[in-house]
Amino acid sequence: MGVGASAQSTHQAPRPQQRGDGLPNIVFFLVDDLGWRDVGCYGSGFYDTPHIDQLALEGVRFNQAYAACHVCSPTRASILTGKYPARLHLTDWLPGRRDFPFQSLKNAKIQQHLPFAEETLAETLQAQGYSTAIFGKWHLGEDPSGPLMHGFDVQVPKWNRGWPKSGYHAPFGMEGLEAKTGDYLTDRLTDEALGFIEQNKDRPFFLYLSHFAVHDPIQGRPDLVKKYRDKLAKMQHPKGPAFILEGNPDAAEPMSREQLTALITNPSHQDYRVLPQRTVKIKQHQDNIQFAAMVEAMDESLGRVLAKLKALGLTDNTIVIFFSDNGGMSAANFGNPKRVVHESKLDLAYSTSNLPLRGAKGWLYEGGIRVPMIVKWPGHGKKGAVCEEPVISTDFYPSILEMAGLPALPGQHVDGVSFVPALTGDALERKAIFWHFPHYSNHGMQSPGGAIRWEDYKLLEYFENGAVELFNLTVDPGEQNNLARAQPKRARELLEMLQAWRKEVSARMMSAK
Repeated sequence: MGVGASAQSTHQAPRPQQRGDGLPNIVFFLVDDLGWRDVGCYGSGFYDTPHIDQLALEGVRFNQAYAACHVCSPTRASILTGKYPARLHLTDWLPGRRDFPFQSLKNAKIQQHLPFAEETLAETLQAQGYSTAIFGKWHLGEDPSGPLMHGFDVQVPKWNRGWPKSGYHAPFGMEGLEAKTGDYLTDRLTDEALGFIEQNKDRPFFLYLSHFAVHDPIQGRPDLVKKYRDKLAKMQHPKGPAFILEGNPDAAEPMSREQLTALITNPSHQDYRVLPQRTVKIKQHQDNIQFAAMVEAMDESLGRVLAKLKALGLTDNTIVIFFSDNGGMSAANFGNPKRVVHESKLDLAYSTSNLPLRGAKGWLYEGGIRVPMIVKWPGHGKKGAVCEEPVISTDFYPSILEMAGLPALPGQHVDGVSFVPALTGDALERKAIFWHFPHYSNHGMQSPGGAIRWEDYKLLEYFENGAVELFNLTVDPGEQNNLARAQPKRARELLEMLQAWRKEVSARMMSAK
């Protein structure tokens, strides 16, 4: 069980530990729903992210980094435990999507909080003398299983759910986060984080700045919304359709891209909702000015943190990690399958485009699970390097311990592989990477399923009808050419690996309704 169980407020008095043990500070800057291409250094031509881009010049940018799930809570659990969500039985966002009549399978049951038996990364660092704090999103269980029970000394705000209670504009309605008229949530969380750095400048700290941004509601800061409105007005209209149609590859008769392209022109598929044949629309352009404003405010937050470290002389002794918990929301949130998005309110429902990746948040395609990741390790890691080694969120736990010079805990971060060699330009001893999602997603109408990434190949297995897809990501990162029939031996080998892994971790499966 985490230490801090007796906490009576969101703030606790810091322990009187002085620096001198050589431990580096750790800043883990976690963004919610930021897609792989939503950053300038990853190819965005619309969102301005100068501070993130600068961090990439000072550290290592991972081009094939993955979240352990295409929705938030499981990925966050994997970061703090070093274990796959399937092993934790925490495979969906909390409290999880309920069953609906359209389903042919029942959603698997999930843990409703991060298990107390897990020794989290925060607990391990706390035991080594770190002052630990989380500012922003927790989403790993309600009290008593909040951050203070899992290794954090400080929590702001006292709000454990996965979205801001009253949006991004004050008043926020969340305990422990005072605000005045005109305040913006991303900025206020940053204010609190800077205060924590100032208070702990003389001892090692673990700052987990876990922004609610850029999760919906899609609400930008007014000055930045104006900036992007003006910017968009001066841009040429992008080529190609604003939306394309995606179907269910596990359907009895899955539709080809040509069929889907023809279908979207039909009157039956003009709306923005769950459409006939279990199809949905996917946003194709980065032109949402509200979302762009959210991205830049988040980038400003990182810039302010880095500036504070520099002002206090802490830059050279602080590891900085930038990461997102899943891909961008290019498909709207249809938690209610009957939801209809009016054409005048598309920017409130569809955040961004993940192109050239396929899919979005809530999907096992690369657009749902491949995310931006940058690591700066002063004095050790390369500068301005781009790493093509596949890594995943379970890897943070052993990697951070190694960078900090602390002992590994292989019995805890059992699924993690330290990516420290990649920071210095060496190859990783990378085993296969796995995903397991025995649920129906809010963000698409594809079948529940799982996936495996092994070397250049990725196989997806769907649970309703047992369909499989196989892609060579080196030549086809957009996952358009299904090789399952052309390479049946490879598909069978990867499928067997995936199924054997599920047995190894005692993954929970779905049942018939």
